[in-house]
Amino acid sequence: MPTYTSLLRGLPLTLLLAASLPGAAQSIQFTKEQFRENKDGLKEAQRELKTGDEAYLADPARYLVALPHYLAAQEFNPDNAELNAKIGECYLHSGTKAAALTYLQKAQKLEPTNDARTHYLMGQALHLNAKWAAAIKEYQQSAPMGGSKAADGALTVTAEDLARRIRECRNGMELQKHPARVFIDNAGPEINSAYSDYGPVVAADETTILFTSRRPNTANAAKDPLSDSYFEDVYQASWQGKKWTSAANLGAPVNTKNHDATVGLAPDGQRLLVYADESGGDLLESNLRGITWDKPKGLGSRINSKYHESSAAYSPDGRYLYFVSDKPEGGRGGHDIYKVELAGNKPAENLGPIINTPYGEEAVFIMPDGKTLYFSSEGHNSMGGYDIFKSVYQNGKWSEPENLGWPINTPDDDVFFVASASGRHGYYASDRPGGLGGKDIYRITFLGPEKPPLLSEENQLLASRLAPVTQTVLAPPVAVATAQVTILKGTVTDDVTKMPVEALIDLIDNKTGQSIATFHSNATSGRYLVSLPSGTNYGIVVRQDGYLFHSENFDLPTDAAYAEVTKDIPLKKLEVGVIIVLSNIFFDTGKAILRPESTAELERLQKLLTDQPTIKLEMAGHTDNVGKPAANQDLSQRRAQAVVTYLTQHGIAADRLSAAGYGDTRPVAPNDTKLGRQLNRRTEFKVTGK
Repeated sequence: MPTYTSLLRGLPLTLLLAASLPGAAQSIQFTKEQFRENKDGLKEAQRELKTGDEAYLADPARYLVALPHYLAAQEFNPDNAELNAKIGECYLHSGTKAAALTYLQKAQKLEPTNDARTHYLMGQALHLNAKWAAAIKEYQQSAPMGGSKAADGALTVTAEDLARRIRECRNGMELQKHPARVFIDNAGPEINSAYSDYGPVVAADETTILFTSRRPNTANAAKDPLSDSYFEDVYQASWQGKKWTSAANLGAPVNTKNHDATVGLAPDGQRLLVYADESGGDLLESNLRGITWDKPKGLGSRINSKYHESSAAYSPDGRYLYFVSDKPEGGRGGHDIYKVELAGNKPAENLGPIINTPYGEEAVFIMPDGKTLYFSSEGHNSMGGYDIFKSVYQNGKWSEPENLGWPINTPDDDVFFVASASGRHGYYASDRPGGLGGKDIYRITFLGPEKPPLLSEENQLLASRLAPVTQTVLAPPVAVATAQVTILKGTVTDDVTKMPVEALIDLIDNKTGQSIATFHSNATSGRYLVSLPSGTNYGIVVRQDGYLFHSENFDLPTDAAYAEVTKDIPLKKLEVGVIIVLSNIFFDTGKAILRPESTAELERLQKLLTDQPTIKLEMAGHTDNVGKPAANQDLSQRRAQAVVTYLTQHGIAADRLSAAGYGDTRPVAPNDTKLGRQLNRRTEFKVTGK
């Protein structure tokens, strides 16, 4: 099907602008007659024009290479219609598309014309500046031949393409009437540069950000000859109290002499997905080893193909990968979003027609709650280019995608949106007034109803270069996510030396006894972070060779709101006298019968005794101070004995085990709070022999 791209290259602008209307303003040509007194300047301008035309007329056109040469010639002669039109067209293919309007308007003023191409270019420029009604009018005048061939043989825009662009303008009109209540703040000079910065990915707790930048990384940094921009590299920064640290180039082996771009980051910030410009475009994975990222490795043929795989995101449990590919088999058109289980050999699954459209989908991101999906799409009710959408997986299917609205989305491409686990903040790149240069990274703050809105006559939020200068529009609040997730983080250390330990962290569903996921703490810092979506009774087990296991319990109801819990974990080595709390042993109130949710913890204890055949343990029961001391002591004794009985019934010799009930005599927390009493109701073991 012919598209308007062919028309854009169909005729030289000189021929189109020559068909001008009566009463045209004067367009000044680059001739000796016009510039008799500045021949040297004219020669230099003509050289710039020639160089620009070589790039502009190349196949494919190299608009970004042509643009600086055209701008240099335009500085000498700002009143040439053809040159202004070419500059406008180049800007339409740049990262600052909205800048095209000024030049196209000037070209039209200097030499008005009714040709379809000029109307279409003007429609695009007006569209990108959110001048919806004017853009629709230009689009309607750009296809007099109804999508077939024009009289001169050049292909015109198709009726389907025009209808889509007009529909986008109407979507924009409606979305702009109901703007989202947000702050959109520039991330500042620590992150952004005078060059293009984009593709942010953040750890779930917002302590780490990585992003892609096209700034020079060395004094002799190379440029991509196709775009005349520096090659992409990955940069990283950390949050320090009130601002980001200055971004640092990640260096080798992640960054190479070619394009290297951020794609996705695991919630704990220890696995990074990067894009490599090889084999049509592939996705690679790098792991953080202490403080160093290792060499990225390919993700295999179930994900990468000979086609273009452009973005991806981990599920919070690390079992699945959501990724974007334009492979034709199984696709719906353009780039589609797929899901694949990383273990095993099942093929990737297309997310289907609710998410994927006949147009392009891009920049997939899954929230740490495991059910809220963000992605960019040219389809659905986009207001132009790619818009950011949200869909929630519920009742076995994805909900109808919801446009995040104006001013988050604009008529230009809005892509690579990610969010913090709380859903309070989002990050993405945009080209907005007041930026530091090229695309900048912005932080979106989603406002809840508790924040009183400030009235403003403006309907667009802007961000300044450094300090946020934000305006809020009165509108219904927008929630970026349900945020039904708990972030558990802290540091794993040796109990005695206090040195960091690289430990494995297992998440267990206590109801089923099945392992959900396994993570690890950082080898250098000992830091860990796991996301716990609401609706599960989690057993969390921290283990490492040479240490006794450490367990925690988080029983999160389905409606549990977002929370961050910091829990530092000291691992203890196997020594006589060491005491370990068994946080996942459960009894009903006032009873000594082990509940089924205790099975996984009991099996770990059984394995410890099997792997260490000489150790002896005392099982100890404890209660809070509610009730009579004698009753508490009796209950604690029976509970300790219940654990011993389970172990002996599962092959552990009775002479290696003893049971002791201490009632409320050994509290570990005050009994005057609910949390304190909960901590005092515990089962633990003490190593009595090895």
